[in-house]
Amino acid sequence: MSSKMSAASLQVSSPDDVRNVVLIGNAGSGKTSLFEQLLKSRLVGYRGEKEDAERAAQLYLASLVTGDVLVNLLDAPGHPDFVGELRAGIRAADAAIFVISAADGIDGAAQALWEECTAANLPRIIALTKLDAGHADFDASVAEAQAKFGEGVLPTHVPTLSAPGVIAGNIGLLSLEEHDYSSGEVVNRKLTSDDSHVETWRGPLIEAIIQEAEDDSLMDRYLSGEELDTEYLLDDLRKAVATANLYPVLPVASNTGVGVEELLRLIEHGFPTPSLHPNPSATTPAGAELPVPPTDPSAPLVAQVIRTTTDPFAGRLSMVRVFSGTLKAEELVHISGHHASADDAHPDHDNEERIGLIQAAVGTELKPRNTAIAGEIVMVPKLTTAETGDTISAKDHPALVEPWALPEPLLPLAIRAATRNDEDKLSGALQRLAVEDTTVRLDRGGSDQLVLWTTGQAHADLLLARLVDRYGVKVEQEDLKIPLRETFIAKLTALGRHVKQSGGHGQYAVCNLEIEPLPRGGGFEFVDKVVGGAVPRQFIPSVEKGVRTQLEKGVLAGFPMVDVRVTLFDGKSHSVDSSDMAFQLAGSLAMKEAANPKTVALLEPLDLVTVIVGEEYLGAVMNDLTGRRGQLLGTDSEGHKAIIRALVPQLELARYAIDLRGIAHGSGSFSREFHGYELLPSNLTEKFAKSN
Repeated sequence: MSSKMSAASLQVSSPDDVRNVVLIGNAGSGKTSLFEQLLKSRLVGYRGEKEDAERAAQLYLASLVTGDVLVNLLDAPGHPDFVGELRAGIRAADAAIFVISAADGIDGAAQALWEECTAANLPRIIALTKLDAGHADFDASVAEAQAKFGEGVLPTHVPTLSAPGVIAGNIGLLSLEEHDYSSGEVVNRKLTSDDSHVETWRGPLIEAIIQEAEDDSLMDRYLSGEELDTEYLLDDLRKAVATANLYPVLPVASNTGVGVEELLRLIEHGFPTPSLHPNPSATTPAGAELPVPPTDPSAPLVAQVIRTTTDPFAGRLSMVRVFSGTLKAEELVHISGHHASADDAHPDHDNEERIGLIQAAVGTELKPRNTAIAGEIVMVPKLTTAETGDTISAKDHPALVEPWALPEPLLPLAIRAATRNDEDKLSGALQRLAVEDTTVRLDRGGSDQLVLWTTGQAHADLLLARLVDRYGVKVEQEDLKIPLRETFIAKLTALGRHVKQSGGHGQYAVCNLEIEPLPRGGGFEFVDKVVGGAVPRQFIPSVEKGVRTQLEKGVLAGFPMVDVRVTLFDGKSHSVDSSDMAFQLAGSLAMKEAANPKTVALLEPLDLVTVIVGEEYLGAVMNDLTGRRGQLLGTDSEGHKAIIRALVPQLELARYAIDLRGIAHGSGSFSREFHGYELLPSNLTEKFAKSN
């Protein structure tokens, strides 16, 4: 293959010709600038893509050819709100370029990104950017990375300066070659003078490579002063990188392209091919185990939808990673979508669908293809049922690859259509958003509100913008209603009397009720203790129906009532004027008559909240939870992480997804599950009673 991309569609013949690489790094680390520099180095006339909110929030695919391999580059979002897109990129890729800003250091958010890679055992090269900042220091940055990420972090190249703070190029520690970019083109030459950086880092790098090598004699030969063969060391370096045991550090300048050629060589020769990176395991759609799909174009097809975009005119476009077999245009395939948190927007499904067009990235453009073999990443338009995370497999050998773990959307946004016209379009637009973004949850919960659950403020802003820009739907935000409940707190009796006479048949019903609270979670009980026919048998269910109807409406502040026992023990009837409706009204009136601020209290829902943060943030998080009226249940530790459990009122959790991120500097995460109801403090009871 030519190292300058041609306009024609590229067709690889073997998985070994492909490198699938995802760029990962904090927002502001220089990640996307480096992505653009990599493309400019190989795409003739490429001027770069426009950076906007959509571009920064989604997984972006482009390709280039370097040496003899096709590199599929994936640019993953760096913002914590879009970790679902990041995990999709990790699933699609076989290795990562992890971008760290030397000017900004490694914060909690960067550590969280590294942990995402570690969980997937993803091989990584560290690209160290912004070394031209006044306070940046290469040695200090590497030392910080080693402290945060382990001793496997070691430079393979060190920077050279043309002036203080100006990166001119780099020196390869194994080849002892200097790569000079000062003229605008890279000039390679053998190092002829001593360099302190080389002396500092070359020995530790060689020793680390030897430790990973299978030749036990290498260390003795090295310690005896023998100069080891560079190609031999490079081969062992590739093995160490491919197994995620060693993480080369390479200084780069995202704005000038310094280091790009060396980075591309590491990608070509140091990163694993799709055949060397393990595929995810698979089962049948029914759950029976299957062998791990081999990265073999001749095996049965197993592929996965990595992300889905929708367009009101063009329809769906699916990014697909082929793990095994060959995807063919016009082929009938099996689509499996089984999700751990299946809901109305993302139901489980198994069906067959015909693949239409296949498109492959040629640079930043999409070109038609007839096939895509194991190891490739392609785009498939107009799949009608496949969603992000779904498995595409051979019709005769259906398979299911478990989707990657999705972040739980924990920031609720209560919305309503701005106009009647918007209301007509809102439901369909939200369904399309949910298909594209599997982290979206739609909920009407215990209120009459439409609640859009998002992963954070940036995610919420993006979704609202998509509704307007893509689907022409305007919505208004409103205060989130927490589903409070009412309950009786004292035992009492109540009289319900509904007597009306207006000519002809009147209305007559009297019921005597005893009302008493039940323990939390007790629900509702209706007890019949009528004797002597004071209330005719046919009207006793009418009293219960009237009581239930009033409990659903609430008796004090308009919230449903729970945890109460109502006993009908007496009443009066009329042989002509009593009726089902009259006794329903009498039962309802009795409940109203019994209600006042001394007999009825409000209950608020509590969630069991589990927070995971760095140990340094433990005290701040606990203080914050206490300030939210939380009941601390205990703490645990796992590595350098603290795990805090607490019962917290839902009233205090509406913006916790945002607040925790600020407290823990982007490194915290939490989960929540409904626990039960407890009495609302009296000062808040008065507030809600007055507002309803």
